[in-house]
Amino acid sequence: MEELSIGEVARRAGIRTSALRYYESIGLLPASRRVSGGHRRYDPGILDLLGILQMARQAGFTIAEMHVLVTGFSSETPASERWSRLAQQKLLEVEEMIARAQENKRLLERLLQCRCSHLEECLQAARDENSSHRTLVDKKDRQ
Repeated sequence: MEELSIGEVARRAGIRTSALRYYESIGLLPASRRVSGGHRRYDPGILDLLGILQMARQAGFTIAEMHVLVTGFSSETPASERWSRLAQQKLLEVEEMIARAQENKRLLERLLQCRCSHLEECLQAARDENSSHRTLVDKKDRQ
């Protein structure tokens, strides 16, 4: 099988050559073979690993989490177990982000309804609304 240059790998994977060099330097990718002039040569199988890393990145995994995915398990650990362990925690994080985004959306919607003349009035209105909301929640909890 013919080895690929760094430029060819980058083109096929849709990433920059600098990303390949970085991934290699931090151990996400195995070290490439070097030929005359220090040029990198990669086995075509690297494209599958890059696809996995891109999928993990798309799912919101950090570089550290991707590192765990590809190097943090024994070679006998099935892919399903790797994904399961990492995805459980990531799913919790995503659910928290969604909740924060929904809160932000509600706040922005309230701000669109603002009729205040001064910013200080907006702050007081928000405090009043939060106070009345807490009172309603407290009453429901007591029932």
